Amino acid sequence: MTPRVLLPWTDLELPAGLSAAWYGGGEPPAEGLDGIEFYVIPYDSGAEPVKLMRRLPALRVVQSLSAGVETVLPLLPEGVRLANGRGLHDLSVAEHTLALVHASQRDLPRWFAQQASGTWEREHTRSLADSRVLLVGYGSIGRAIERQLLAAEAVVTRVASRARPAEGVHGVAELPGLLPSADIVVLVLPDTPDTRGLVGAAELAALPDGALVVNVGRGTAIDTGALLAETSAGRLRAALDVVDPEPLPPGHPLWKVPGVILTPHIAGGSASFHPRARKLVTGQLRRFADGRPLLNLVD
Repeated sequence: MTPRVLLPWTDLELPAGLSAAWYGGGEPPAEGLDGIEFYVIPYDSGAEPVKLMRRLPALRVVQSLSAGVETVLPLLPEGVRLANGRGLHDLSVAEHTLALVHASQRDLPRWFAQQASGTWEREHTRSLADSRVLLVGYGSIGRAIERQLLAAEAVVTRVASRARPAEGVHGVAELPGLLPSADIVVLVLPDTPDTRGLVGAAELAALPDGALVVNVGRGTAIDTGALLAETSAGRLRAALDVVDPEPLPPGHPLWKVPGVILTPHIAGGSASFHPRARKLVTGQLRRFADGRPLLNLVD
């Protein structure tokens, strides 16, 4: 019997020996999916596409298009292999991270407000060049962010879950000694028991006055209440693509804190992501059809 795959795109060229059904995530899935062996979860389509895994009895492989798979793992059927989207979002997230940093350092919200009111008042601002940036999370996305930071002539200190001295990477256990000298902290962390609340009141208090906290990983890495206290007092600034809770509820005080920039978890979904996602899936389907090892398998 021809192996069947469930894809979010109707126009993807299939390798010989496979047949496909379509599910975009925004509508109820079609009937007759019992024979699906390979499922590509539609990207950024909520919780229902993830739950569909449980309704595919022949399932052998799940391909996530996200780098983080914390919402997939608890529902993954036993014996089904999971591949993630590592590498797909690197440039998109790096671009957005640098946009948030530049917007904060050069005080763009102020100038946008002046444009709206027709006001011409000038003042010199901070810069990214020569700023000391603590990059917390040094995977493929972290490395992409670092390349852009270095191009802007920032001074980057790398931090990962464990120290890798040969690569010049510090461990998170060293954060207390690193935070007091950071102008900017960029968090690129997944949602795991080890990262939740990693940056709390003590860590934020260790930062110097005027420091910028940027989060493009998962909102749970920061204690929102502690960050709200520091930014409301005007001591720290923040630029956040992810928050906790998410989405941030209407009326939450963080929406209106001066010095805080918020974007709605869109760093990874720029135009550069989509062709890269299709290329990865095409390659994975070829490997699947040929019986070769898949890329990006999650342990």
